[in-house]
Amino acid sequence: MDMQKEFPMTQSGYEQLQEELEHLRTVKRPEVVEKIKVARSFGDLSENSEYDAAKDEQGFVEQEITKIEDMIRHAKIIEDSNDNNSVQIGKTVTFKELPDGDQETYQIVGSAEADPFEGKISNESPIAKSLLGARLNDSVNVPLPNGNDMKVEIVSID
Repeated sequence: MDMQKEFPMTQSGYEQLQEELEHLRTVKRPEVVEKIKVARSFGDLSENSEYDAAKDEQGFVEQEITKIEDMIRHAKIIEDSNDNNSVQIGKTVTFKELPDGDQETYQIVGSAEADPFEGKISNESPIAKSLLGARLNDSVNVPLPNGNDMKVEIVSID
């Protein structure tokens, strides 16, 4: 039996994926079709770099459409449990490095909507895996890429 991966995500992440899919279907796909049409008009396709580039772009767009359709089809919307005492997917957690480090804040989301530059980290990331299930004021060891651990204390969960 083929087990399909679920994609946990927030409601807003789900809506963003739907918007991106709609944009790809209604804007990007027609743009690429037009580029291919124009490139074909240049004649010999065997040495037509514009045609090759447009076909490559078409492959990329179609691949993105398929990927997003799959994520939407297998999305699992994370419901807010209103429990701000433990770290869960969908929650925003603030922690400080111990003994006296800086505070950092991240929202833990599914891999489909992770964007570290926006403060959204994947539930599959090492830091999120360490934090999930921890409670307010808990100290947690987070594995670092160099093999060491960083000790953090959870300051708030929203």
